[in-house]
Amino acid sequence: MLLLIQYTLVFASVLSLVALGGCFSEHSGVINLGLEGIMVMGALGGGLALNLMPDTTNAFIIVIATILCASLVGLVYSCLLGVAAINFKADQTLIGTAMNMLATAFSVVVVRAKNTAANPNNVSNDLAYINTKQALIVRIGSFEFSWFMLVAVIALLLSAFVLYRTRFGLRLMACGENPQAADSVGINVYKMRWAGVLISGVLGGLGGIVYVTAGVSSWDFANGVAGYGFLALAVMIFGQWKPKNIAMAALLFGFFRALSYVYTGISWLAALNIPSTVYIMLPYIISLIVLAFTSKNSRAPKAEGIPYDKGQR
Repeated sequence: MLLLIQYTLVFASVLSLVALGGCFSEHSGVINLGLEGIMVMGALGGGLALNLMPDTTNAFIIVIATILCASLVGLVYSCLLGVAAINFKADQTLIGTAMNMLATAFSVVVVRAKNTAANPNNVSNDLAYINTKQALIVRIGSFEFSWFMLVAVIALLLSAFVLYRTRFGLRLMACGENPQAADSVGINVYKMRWAGVLISGVLGGLGGIVYVTAGVSSWDFANGVAGYGFLALAVMIFGQWKPKNIAMAALLFGFFRALSYVYTGISWLAALNIPSTVYIMLPYIISLIVLAFTSKNSRAPKAEGIPYDKGQR
């Protein structure tokens, strides 16, 4: 049971970070369907940082460097969405889809090139970070506490404060609700939308490295992140674009994902003889059921997905 709680918190951390990223982007008026790709790129940046740092590096430096690299790569990659959707007013759905496909292909090429350079006979897609990964974990008895869990809690608290208690947050949400009205009182809609997209890049990239280091010491980047970017969007919608609700939804979905890792250790679940693939599918099945019953009452930002035209009233 302790292992179930541990993995629930890890996967809830992933989902809450990425869902918060989508929340900031959509509150600014930009739909970020490229969160899946941003997660992959963040995982690549953080994974390379873990891989390249010597095993003797101080644990604090490893944690900070991993967070910074994953966040920075996610931020840079999100600029593709910003340029195309905000500056060129391209279709945001198509941009997100393209970003998702590009990220997986690019990460595989980078990892293969690195492995081949180190060993000409090694053309695998996996990136190992065996020893340095231990710096991300603190053992409390038989419980493994990841520093990323603390980062996720801090991100949730900061997001709630920024969105509802600061001028920046209120202006950001105004741009997602009625950008023309926001512009009329002197708010730069383009800058606020850029801010929302870049914040989503930082949080999405961070969520990516949390996911790939959750239970393994290496990652095959050909696998991507198994649809977690889209699952995070479901968490965001179920959470009604509110940080507190997103946290609750992330725990729910994280619990069902954790079951696929630990069901064999829970006697009554193992006795059911249900195939492991069913447990793996559970969070996605639950997301479909939940959205089917709740999406009708969802209240998304009114101007999300609509390119802003300064001349339109």
